[in-house]
Amino acid sequence: MRIISKKILQEYWQKEPNAEQPLKSWYSITEKAQWKTHNELKQQFGKTSIINKKRVVFDIHGNTYRLIVDIEYKIKMVFVVWVGTHSEYDKINVENVVYKKPDKN
Repeated sequence: MRIISKKILQEYWQKEPNAEQPLKSWYSITEKAQWKTHNELKQQFGKTSIINKKRVVFDIHGNTYRLIVDIEYKIKMVFVVWVGTHSEYDKINVENVVYKKPDKN
């Protein structure tokens, strides 16, 4: 799968260093995957939550972090939408959250 965008993950683990290895592990597994359906995804990542046709939530590092992505199986692309802690995740609407580029200071 092609992942858009690793930069989002890198920016996150720069501020949350404990997330770096778990997110790198997810990235490595996902970029090698060839999922065609949610069922194939669930065979590899059993603790994912399928939100709708595209949106998937991954539990990262024993549910310490949550990673929201949109997946386009036909074109083999995974779009990183949001990453944060479990408690931050509890405060958002997973169906409506969209990626916003960070402000450049």
